[in-house]
Amino acid sequence: MSRDISSDIQRIKLFQTEPHPCSYLPGRESTTAFVDPELSVDPEIYERLSMAGFRRSGPYLYTPMCDACKACIPARLAVADFRPNRAQKRCLKRNTDLKIVRCDSIDSQQHYSLYAKYINQRHADGDMFPPSRVQFDQFLGDASECTQYLEFYLNDVLIGCAVVDVLPDSLSAIYTYFDPALDRRGLGNLAVLLQIDMALEIGKRYVYLGYWIEDCHKMNYKKQYQPMELLQENRWLLSE
Repeated sequence: MSRDISSDIQRIKLFQTEPHPCSYLPGRESTTAFVDPELSVDPEIYERLSMAGFRRSGPYLYTPMCDACKACIPARLAVADFRPNRAQKRCLKRNTDLKIVRCDSIDSQQHYSLYAKYINQRHADGDMFPPSRVQFDQFLGDASECTQYLEFYLNDVLIGCAVVDVLPDSLSAIYTYFDPALDRRGLGNLAVLLQIDMALEIGKRYVYLGYWIEDCHKMNYKKQYQPMELLQENRWLLSE
């Protein structure tokens, strides 16, 4: 008997936060809807939720639900149609000396040290500052059954990591952290390119890139990956 995923989705209970300061647009408030954390969500349901604009943060699957703002637009890339531009090719060439290791568990202390350095130097103005070990373990260190890590090593020293969830037909890019002292390498861009390659290698159609926000400069890099699709009015449409 085939499974009725639509019926399973309809039975999901959602909770909603109180309005809180927006992490991306100063002066605005945000409200978030999230799936009942007591519910066991398998990869098939997770993927359907991703198609509907949900993201994972630690144990929570969430989506923005702000009354007065629709700025957070889910974005994904159809990997078979992607062709790297000149800057992306240079990024790949610049990092050919790195060793990339794909794994499903990590040395949490080693990774936390790198994560804390990244947050302290790159996101001291964000809601993840100051970093803590509890925060890291809940957000990234406690992997779900579908989570994998792409570790970047330079001369056997960990310099970066991309956290990615592997779903039946896609990858979901969760978070990337790296040594800020190596900013010229473009490790954030490298992480996206490696996840695109990984998706092609294991036969996935999409990489979900999180939310794109037109007025948030931190999100501008996502438009460099084309053809990008945006979820608008419940339809995935090619971005302009």
